[in-house]
Amino acid sequence: MNATRKAVVGVDTAKSVFQVYTVEQATGEVINKPIKRAQFVQWFANRPPCLIGMEACGGSQHWARKLQELGHEVKLMSGKMVKAFVGGNKNDAADARAIYMAAQQPEVKAVAIKTEAQQAVLAMHRIRQQLVKMRTAQMNALRGLLAEYGEVFGTGRKAFDAGIKAALGRLAERLPMPLIETLRDQWNELARLDARIARIESSLLTWMREDRAAKAIFAIPGVGLLTATAVVAAMGDAKAFRSGREFAAWLGLIPGQTGSGGKVRLLGMSKRGDTYLRTLLIHGARAVLRRPKALSPWLQQLSQRRPLNVVIAALANKMARTIWAVLAHDRAYDKDHVSMRPDTAVAR
Repeated sequence: MNATRKAVVGVDTAKSVFQVYTVEQATGEVINKPIKRAQFVQWFANRPPCLIGMEACGGSQHWARKLQELGHEVKLMSGKMVKAFVGGNKNDAADARAIYMAAQQPEVKAVAIKTEAQQAVLAMHRIRQQLVKMRTAQMNALRGLLAEYGEVFGTGRKAFDAGIKAALGRLAERLPMPLIETLRDQWNELARLDARIARIESSLLTWMREDRAAKAIFAIPGVGLLTATAVVAAMGDAKAFRSGREFAAWLGLIPGQTGSGGKVRLLGMSKRGDTYLRTLLIHGARAVLRRPKALSPWLQQLSQRRPLNVVIAALANKMARTIWAVLAHDRAYDKDHVSMRPDTAVAR
């Protein structure tokens, strides 16, 4: 049995030099050595198919696809899970050995390996997120500068745009013109950032219209363009999760817990996983609750007995489970669908 078992290799990736750890099955020899980037793929090309463990970090998706093309099985793992197997001082050799050990543990969950198309969509989301932060910082900086001269504005972008033109006109009578022109350029930069963000959203919309999975979950209340495209690209294969609850846990939308001696105490949301996806689902749930007449009986009852933020988190959790169900079972969203346990469905 041991002769037919796949060899396991732990790889600690880096920018230029990778550390590789494995135990030769035939001789028991321990190999723990550095390999330069240029020779990395070639080293695995000369080996029979094996299980390769790597931390899910920068560049790991690229190398996972390259190694899969050679016929190897790749298991990407969270760095937090691998850390538990590091003994003694932390260095490249110890990290590679920890990855080797973690890759063999069935309870260490694997991170989905994404296609280049999925990574491209996520990259567009990251760039858009960065542009939104830049736009917010730009507007806040202008507010602060103008407040130094007695010009303040209402909350929000609309109130800011409505008042800044008149404010710059008033300040032009008192301040040097170079400063006024600089402030006006900074204000115009907001419009340029708006245009760049709009172009990215247009590209995401085009991709969503061509992707069957994204279109399917777009029909779920609270799931918009950003949520639909980001979830499909980040999730990979929905069947990698055993249930909707596991997917919600991966997003950090279930309660954390602590306990000992058989006594378990539930905490607030664990907030593990992808912060960006969790934020999108929370905002989507908040948008649903702004239409009280369209709420389901479950939401109406929950809203009457629980605080608003608890209701929002509960709805985001349910949205995540619904997304998983639609994608894992490859079916259209049905608001009247009633889920049943498999044994119950067979009995009926």
